[in-house]
Amino acid sequence: MKSVGLWWVAPSSSLTANNIPRFDTFMMHAHSQEKQELSGHNFPAELSFEIYVQSGFSDFEVSAITHTLEVINHVVGETRCKWSFVSNTPGFVTGAGGQIVRAAPVIPDHNLSDHMIVVGGLNHHPQDWLPRLRSMDRVGRTVALLSSAATAYIKASNLQSGAVTTHWSDHAALREGGYRCEISNRLSERNGNIITSAGAGSTSELVIELLSGFLTAYEMTEVGNHLVLPSIRNCRADQPNSIADVYPCFDSKLSRAIKLMEQGIEEPKSVEEIAECVGISTRQLERIFKPNMGATPAKFYKSLRLKRARTLIEETPLDILEIALATGFSSSNTLSKAFRDEYGKTPYQVRTRKLSPTPGGGN
Repeated sequence: MKSVGLWWVAPSSSLTANNIPRFDTFMMHAHSQEKQELSGHNFPAELSFEIYVQSGFSDFEVSAITHTLEVINHVVGETRCKWSFVSNTPGFVTGAGGQIVRAAPVIPDHNLSDHMIVVGGLNHHPQDWLPRLRSMDRVGRTVALLSSAATAYIKASNLQSGAVTTHWSDHAALREGGYRCEISNRLSERNGNIITSAGAGSTSELVIELLSGFLTAYEMTEVGNHLVLPSIRNCRADQPNSIADVYPCFDSKLSRAIKLMEQGIEEPKSVEEIAECVGISTRQLERIFKPNMGATPAKFYKSLRLKRARTLIEETPLDILEIALATGFSSSNTLSKAFRDEYGKTPYQVRTRKLSPTPGGGN
């Protein structure tokens, strides 16, 4: 049976049930042969993964990587994947949620694995793992950067061209920060041997993608079933970065109103304009909004804008007036007052706290 790669499947425009590639879709694209032929593939006996962690790493991403590799070994009936943890601070490394792993030291040009995955987390110092990344790249090995690791790579590399991605929550800060590369909303982007990825809930699917050339479609289906994934998303599919995308059970008019608010952060519409665009009265919009969102449309809209402002305050060097204008506030004073009412601190206090070193790098 022909092995089926996920990377080059045509991109999906969204993550709805109608257009996400499903396991049976991959099966239809594979050659229809007898089940006993599955054992005849010529795959390497073993693939090695090194999982790069730093203090405050994402426990979720680490667990997703190791569990997916365990499931793959179980499905193929042999130890095809081996993995180890590495770090610039070898020994016991503690994650953001308290998980502890034992990591070996990293030597840039020695003992290179087939794949390296740099895990996201609270603290990222790319100068510690970029030499290892370059060593892997020189010899044609794959490096995958997850969530905040991808963000750190984009910032440190000063890329001038090519598409990259990271977790959607960092997109606004990168775009406002003046980085010239194309920041896409896809789950993953590949440039040569370097993969930038949203990480988080898409981590298992990325691991499956890395191994798609070494698994048959039948084995991929079994891996997905064991992980209880209803579908394997195309790695070039868009991230679900809208509240309405994550909660499709919302009333369609409510979902439309939320999308209009998310799309109108810089130039906000009035609640009356949103209601008119949706095709209902302002009173009807308020009636469907509060039970579902716990706030009036106006308050919810302002909270969305303030969340964006907080991201820009913490993650970019933009001055407060620029941030105010980028989030629909008429002046820095207007933003500061709304910000203090929402978070109990001024924008300047939040920025100062973010820039001040704290034990463990916490915010």
